[in-house]
Amino acid sequence: MTYTIKDVAKRANVSKATVSRILNNQGGYSEKTKKKVLDVIQELEYNPNGVARGLTNKRTNTIGVLVPNLTSSLVTDVLNGIESVAHEKGISVIVCHTEYHGIKTLKYLRLLHEKRVDGLIIASTNLEKEYYEYILKMDVPAVLLSTYSEFPIPYVTADDYNAAYMATEFLIQKGHKNIGMVSGNKEEWLADKYLPRVEGFKRALSDYKISFGENNITYGNFSIEDGLVGLENLVREIPDLTAIFTESDEIGMGVLSGAYKLGINIPEDISVIGMDNINLCQFLCPPLSSVSLSHSKMAEKATSILLGKIYSGLAMDNYILEHYVVERQSVRSI
Repeated sequence: MTYTIKDVAKRANVSKATVSRILNNQGGYSEKTKKKVLDVIQELEYNPNGVARGLTNKRTNTIGVLVPNLTSSLVTDVLNGIESVAHEKGISVIVCHTEYHGIKTLKYLRLLHEKRVDGLIIASTNLEKEYYEYILKMDVPAVLLSTYSEFPIPYVTADDYNAAYMATEFLIQKGHKNIGMVSGNKEEWLADKYLPRVEGFKRALSDYKISFGENNITYGNFSIEDGLVGLENLVREIPDLTAIFTESDEIGMGVLSGAYKLGINIPEDISVIGMDNINLCQFLCPPLSSVSLSHSKMAEKATSILLGKIYSGLAMDNYILEHYVVERQSVRSI
């Protein structure tokens, strides 16, 4: 037998409006009433008709998320943060893997438009003019996550410049003066997201009057493999190297792997600190010190302000979340 919201209300001895408010987390009821209604819903195995609800309120209770790289451990943290908030509010999430491709990104925007999503989260992606114009055509709220743009779309991100400064300063305060950096591809910085990390690294060295040149930085493509190659480059360019700052934890993982292959002991021979503080850092050998940019919190915040705009009409402001060093066993004092 298929039960309706009317059956739930009758069995729980409340109004249909109360059941609806509980289903949509709108408040205006006691915890006792909420428990009674939820118990009845479970007892009757009542399944709200999302399509019918969408037709009533002109919403699909669905948001779209565009991410550039599904293989990144960082993206896993981001998607977990988005989904946790969306699930709590009864919202479905459609994830689109753009692979940094412009044509693919536009294709997914069109798809999400056809699916009538209520809003968009765009993660770690350079917001090109053609994307922005299509989002205006969609006429739905959007939030940028872990990036920002010249276009007037709110963002939730971290202070990459000062986070990189903090990582470098941490190494300096541990007594290191011969410090290298493994960065991503300088030709493919996303919305200038990674450029501030390089500048923060340079500024910290300059402020502490530590000499450096272009050979202190080696570039790759943000992958684990690039960390391995980057380590080889830095060891060749800076024979007395004692510490490395990596622009991401995945690059840091590559540095640790490369050190093992080259017979370099971490942190006895070379100290390493990464950026992002992904969950895997604590399980590496040795566990990788990193600057946490609170990506899960970023994702939760972006989702919360997007849903606040969609369902309550709340204003969407820009947010820059805190960063801090998580010290593990990959850095030593000298």
